[in-house]
Order: sequence, then structure tokens, then C-alpha cells
Amino acid sequence: MAGLLEIHDKDGHPEHKLQLERSEVPFICGGCKELGFGLGYQCPNKNCNYILHDECGFGLQYRRPPTQKFFKKCDFQFHQQNPLLGTRICNICALDIQGFLYQCSHGDIDLHPHCANLSLTITLPNSNELIELRENTKSRCLKCQRKERAGKVQGLSYVSSDGKLCYHVACLKEACLDNWKRGYFQLDVLANEENKILALQNLAPNQVVRPSEGQSSNAMKGIKLLITFLKLVVSAILGEPFTLVSTLFQISQN
Repeated sequence: MAGLLEIHDKDGHPEHKLQLERSEVPFICGGCKELGFGLGYQCPNKNCNYILHDECGFGLQYRRPPTQKFFKKCDFQFHQQNPLLGTRICNICALDIQGFLYQCSHGDIDLHPHCANLSLTITLPNSNELIELRENTKSRCLKCQRKERAGKVQGLSYVSSDGKLCYHVACLKEACLDNWKRGYFQLDVLANEENKILALQNLAPNQVVRPSEGQSSNAMKGIKLLITFLKLVVSAILGEPFTLVSTLFQISQN
């Protein structure tokens, strides 16, 4: 997507061309209607809050998604709204599609533009271990505690190579949206250590996320690994890591 610094959404925002910039606050994408962070195509008019995910802008411009490992036989086409009747569900995150989408020409597979760009693998820092985007897993999700999401479309999951840490893409998107609605994605809010713990606990409600004195070295190591895992999958799903995401995961060891 190098060089694509400006686009024109003639239908959604005909007044001005949109410029690629980094948003310092979370936003709702005007194209797919999903929560967004970081890079996006923004209206240069400071009184206008119209903004698109960079992936939605890319789809609008080029009409094709990147190569899809999980849907190799599909011929995807970009649409600004669902061309078919009824509700469409994203086959990656298993959530409703409200706006921009990629749809297989056969009409049986649909993807959010942002979901279509998710990293297939993430490398854990100082390790050869990977976090992989998988179709099927025997691991339980850190949020819902189930191996599979209920519903016709199961969606994909990010899973650590040892299978001990797992998160449904859908569950993580829902948890992050919930944290945003609760006001946890604000730097002044995250300046309070207790708010960080509450935000992390909402991401992994059945896990210990607070380091404390007297914990064994193995317990501390487990908490650090969990927090690193959460940081990486949140960054992968919501966008490039930036100050807000990094601040959330800077937990005091005292």
C-alpha cells in the first residue's frame, strides 16, 4: 500500500479527498463501521470526523483483498454495501458486517476489509514461538472460555504455538469495543494503574493479570506471557501498536 497517501470516497464522503494519517484516538470507521486505531484515511477538514481504516481505503481504491490463506478458492470483490439480501457475517471474526466488505463471487464467504488483512503469524519477543491465526483449535478462548464460538460461522482464533493461550478474533473485537465504551482507551484514564487492571481483566476475566509481591517466579512469568500475548493480538486486530495500546500493557510489577 506504499504511496497510497490519498483517496477519494466519492459515495461516502464526496466533499474532500481523504489523507493517510495516524489517529491519536480510537475511531469508528466510516466504511465498515468497526472500531479502528492508528493509521486511517481522514478528512483534512478539522471539523469533520470522517475516517476510514487504511484497509478499507485500500479496498475502496483497488477493489481486491490481499491473498487469503483460508479462502484460496474465492474470487473476492469489494463492495461498499452488501449486494445480497439479508445479514452477512464475516468469516474471520464471525461478527455482522455493517458496511464495506469483500465478498466471494460465489456469495458464500464475506470478510471485513480489516479482518482480511490480519497477520497470519506473530512472533513472541525474545522467542522462536509463534502466535498463529487458526481455523480450528482445541484451546479455550481467554474471554468466553469456549473452544468454539456459538453460531453458524465460527470465525478464526489467535493461538500460541503451545496451545495454552487462545483468543477468538470475535471475542477480542467485542472486548476491545467494550473497553472503549467504558472509557478505558484514553491516556488520562490509563494513567491510573487500577484502570489498566480493569481493562486487562475485561480482556481476560478468568486470568490473573496483576503482578504482586510473594508470587512465585513461575506465576510472574505466566502473567508476563499472558500480558505479552494480549498486547500482540490486540495490536494485530486493532492496528499497529502505538502509545495508547502500549500504555495499557505497562503494568507495575509492585
